[in-house]
This record gives sequence, C-alpha cells and structure tokens, in this order.
Amino acid sequence: MLNKKGVTIWFTGLPSAGKTTLSLALASELLRERVDCEVLDGDAVRVTLCRGLGFSKEDRDENIRRIGFVAGLLQRHGVVAIVSAVSPYREVRDEVRRKLVDFIEVYVNAPLAVCEQRDVKGLYGRARRGELTGMTGLDAPYEPPEQPEVECRTDEESLPESVAKVKAALRHRWPGLWR
Repeated sequence: MLNKKGVTIWFTGLPSAGKTTLSLALASELLRERVDCEVLDGDAVRVTLCRGLGFSKEDRDENIRRIGFVAGLLQRHGVVAIVSAVSPYREVRDEVRRKLVDFIEVYVNAPLAVCEQRDVKGLYGRARRGELTGMTGLDAPYEPPEQPEVECRTDEESLPESVAKVKAALRHRWPGLWR
C-alpha cells in the first residue's frame, strides 16, 4: 500500500450540485500525489450494488448504508474512499459517520436553480412536468448537513478552489495520508 491510513470523504448535496465532478477531480489529484483512493459514485452504485432499491425513504437509507459499508471496507484496507451520493437524510449520514469514524463530510452546496440549469440528465425538468416523482429538492426532501467539515459552494467557487478546500481539510486532520 502506498499509504496506511484509510478515511472516507462523503460528498453530499442536491442532484447536479457538482458532487461527482468534485469527487473525480479530488481523486485525480490524490492519485497523482500517490494516495490510494477509490470513488464510490451514487449513480454507479445504484445500478450495481443497490440494484432493485427504489426511492422511498427506506430504500434511500439502505442505499446509503450499503455505500457506507463498502467505504468502510476500503477504509479498513488503507484506501481513501471518496463517496459521491445525494444522501438526502441527515440521520443515515450521521449513522454512517459513527460507524466509519475517520470521516469527513463535504457539503456540495449549490442553489436549486443552479442545479436545475446543470442537470444533464433532465431529471428536474421531468419532475417539473410531472413525469417523475420523488425528486430530491423538489417533492422529496434534502436535509443539508448541520456541521460539515467542508462546504463547497460550487456556484461561487472554481473546481480547483473546491478541491483545495477538501485537500486542506484532509491535510489538517490526517497529515499522514501523504508519505
């Protein structure tokens, strides 16, 4: 292993807030700096590990628990697990935090209007037209973190600025990640 300390970085925010973009950019930088990491993207996990789960509160919570379990496995083996998942409910995010211990929550914060403009999948538009129900931020809740370790305002910051904020938090809390 290139590093011995595994941690979990949990990106949460509305759909299209920039979680995947930010997590992939962070992973790219960490890998360049020889830090072992793996991205667990919510969309990818939903069609594999969490196939069959719907979008009820119970299914969303189970989705997050499963992602948290995999992040814990990675973390236990010295890998930085970078999770990018809407994870709309604070209670289950906090449950995962308690289990993983070495955990940083990153609130990827962008106003709903900005998220709707960025939505390449057209989900917000479909929800606004009544073709889709249970859309987080519209007719399903999103509970923002109360005290995230990092908040990235992706409508105000550049991608490099947001990545730098997350890396600064990692360096402050776990300086041994970089060897």
